[in-house]
Amino acid sequence: MLMRASSILCRQTLLRANVIPQEVSTCRYIHLVSRVKGIPKRNSLLNLQDNYRVTGIPLVRYASTNETLLQTDPYNEIPDPPIPPIQEVVENIVKLHPNGEQTLESLGLGGWTPVGIVQNLLEYMHIGLDIPWWSTIVIGTVVLRTLIFPLVIMSQKNMAKFSNHMPVIQELQKKMTEARQLGDHFESARCAQDLMKYMKANDVKAAKNFLVPLVQMPIFVSCFIALRKMANLPVESLKTGGFWWVQDLTLHDPYYILPIITSVTMYITIEIGADGTHLKSLGLMRYVLRIVPFVALPFMLHFPGAILTYWMSTNFVSLIQTGILKIPKVRKVLNMPTVIRHAPKPTSEKSFVEEFKNSWTNLKITKQVADRARADVVQFNAAGKNPIVKTFKYDPTNQKQSTVLTKSR
Repeated sequence: MLMRASSILCRQTLLRANVIPQEVSTCRYIHLVSRVKGIPKRNSLLNLQDNYRVTGIPLVRYASTNETLLQTDPYNEIPDPPIPPIQEVVENIVKLHPNGEQTLESLGLGGWTPVGIVQNLLEYMHIGLDIPWWSTIVIGTVVLRTLIFPLVIMSQKNMAKFSNHMPVIQELQKKMTEARQLGDHFESARCAQDLMKYMKANDVKAAKNFLVPLVQMPIFVSCFIALRKMANLPVESLKTGGFWWVQDLTLHDPYYILPIITSVTMYITIEIGADGTHLKSLGLMRYVLRIVPFVALPFMLHFPGAILTYWMSTNFVSLIQTGILKIPKVRKVLNMPTVIRHAPKPTSEKSFVEEFKNSWTNLKITKQVADRARADVVQFNAAGKNPIVKTFKYDPTNQKQSTVLTKSR
């Protein structure tokens, strides 16, 4: 029992001596004080001279501050929950005109594009003149057509010259076509040169006949898109800005009167050449232009009233301008030449089938000429790169010298 009690007492004494809490102090920089406490001491019953207790080991190197950073448990520092962001309430500021209508800018329309400029001009006239939308569209159409009226006069002058010299031009074109069909490129080129000289001498330019359509096309497209956007949005004032049976300009004509009038006036405009295009000079293309109004009619049936009002107005303005330019006194003031009525030749008028066959034949001949020219270029390039083709029976460079015998005198 005595031995057992002594061994238990010795074991407890060793445990109390060896298990010492450790405290580690660290500093921010290495040159600051670093102190370690509670180093376990060495205990032994046999080596009593080594039985001592180390209380601390100070390490000092140019200590400049006593501030220490104690290590803490990261799990104890839980941040506060984030505050949800405050949603800003954005209020749409609606701008109104003095008459109470919303501005096109507040509706997302307008701007400095061609379409936006048209919308701004229409809004300016509608508010400034205090007139309904259908009157605004008609007045805007008249203003635009008046601005391009000088181009119409120039085109009509050139068309009159072209019509007066049409017999000679058609004769030269016929000779050029016949020479092309026979494969006579020299004669075809000569006729083409004669035609260019004749047109230059008489100041006839075929490109001027298409000047008005080329200028009018971007204007028409800009107005078309501008009115379509205003009707599809829609602009509320357009719903009550119509006339007679079409009070709502955002909807199509319920009686289909506007589409029919627009299609008929467009056909008359093309037929009389109101835009400066002479149908007789277009060949096969004149048949295509004549069916355009009838092809476009099914699509016009579902166009909003605002678009049809503009389209019908521009057709009527074109017809009025053409009628004014046919007055002799007006033509004299504008220095426009008088149109000479030539007697039609018996074989000059061709049917649609004959025109189509003639155009198809010319197209095939043109393709054959182009293929032949392309083959000549390929053959010429191959002759300069490939070996020389042997076209003789013997090699002239290896010919033996012949001996010539002469009599001595």
